[in-house]
Amino acid sequence: MSTNKVIHALYNDDDVLMDAVKQTRKAHHHIEEVYTPFPVHGLDKAMGLAPTRLAICAFIYGCIGLSTATWMMNNIMISDWPQDIGGKPSFSYIQNMPAFVPVMFEMTVFFAAHLMVITFYMRSRMWPFKQAENPDVRTTDDHFLMEVAVSGNENDMVSFFQNTGAVEVKVIEKH
Repeated sequence: MSTNKVIHALYNDDDVLMDAVKQTRKAHHHIEEVYTPFPVHGLDKAMGLAPTRLAICAFIYGCIGLSTATWMMNNIMISDWPQDIGGKPSFSYIQNMPAFVPVMFEMTVFFAAHLMVITFYMRSRMWPFKQAENPDVRTTDDHFLMEVAVSGNENDMVSFFQNTGAVEVKVIEKH
């Protein structure tokens, strides 16, 4: 089993954390993760994270839902069991489409919402019964933790993070 070291720099203010993230990126240190008790606006850009592609997935899932609804209604109401409901003709999907719009909308939303939740959980690696990966319980209350991979001189990096305003800096062996 391989081990590598990471530095846990703990901050008690989100503005100090933002400045520390910018300084860390400027010093070319690799930030593994940042743990915060609440969302910090602009942190993703400061860390240099790529924009999310979940909106593209939502569009694709909506199209799948719309296609499924169209296929389902054509097979059920036109091909398999055509019925004269309220005087509507049942020999053409196009003629019945105004009556099918609510079903198409609901299936689009249903597929997009449910598949987005599944995609989010899989992308975040949040499996059922998975243990929490929070390295310090204070990050769920009032502290911010930046996890940085140790590269080069460990003592220089510790002093660097102490100078960024960290209230606590620890070197941890990660398995």
